[in-house]
Amino acid sequence: MKGKQTVRDMVLSLTVIGLVVGGIYMFIPHDEKADPTRVIDYRVETLTARRAAPYPVAAPAGLSQEWRATSVGFERKNANAWHLGFLDPRQSYVAVEQSTDTTAGYIGRVTKKAKATGQTQQVGDQAWERWDGDHYDALVRQDQGYVTVVTGTGSFEQLGAMAAALEFKQGAEQQ
Repeated sequence: MKGKQTVRDMVLSLTVIGLVVGGIYMFIPHDEKADPTRVIDYRVETLTARRAAPYPVAAPAGLSQEWRATSVGFERKNANAWHLGFLDPRQSYVAVEQSTDTTAGYIGRVTKKAKATGQTQQVGDQAWERWDGDHYDALVRQDQGYVTVVTGTGSFEQLGAMAAALEFKQGAEQQ
């Protein structure tokens, strides 16, 4: 007899708890159509990296608001690696990667194992190497002592749009 009361009381308690939780859920505002992307402001990190890096740090200027920055970082200890990630207007990922590590290993790492195609893509007055991969494609530009990689899931057209928007500045040049 006592065992049946215990089970019945437990079921009643769970029912009451379920109703309370359901009621709370109904009254808390939530938007299923809201964009979960966390957009960041990368200006301060860009200024800091431009002061610290031994090369002109690339950051876009003049992109539409449809390009949303999602990640940023500068690691002096990791070959002065600069990273700036975006979602483009088509919801593809596009990142700017720079480093004093100019090896194919570094490029392979930031492009998720993309390989050089031997082709170039003209962006403004610069020729960028095209790299093709299963996960990411990339545009790569080797400069004196550093490499700039524009990579991601975006099309070569979108990668080119990012590369065209890049401003390369260092130290006191940043204003």
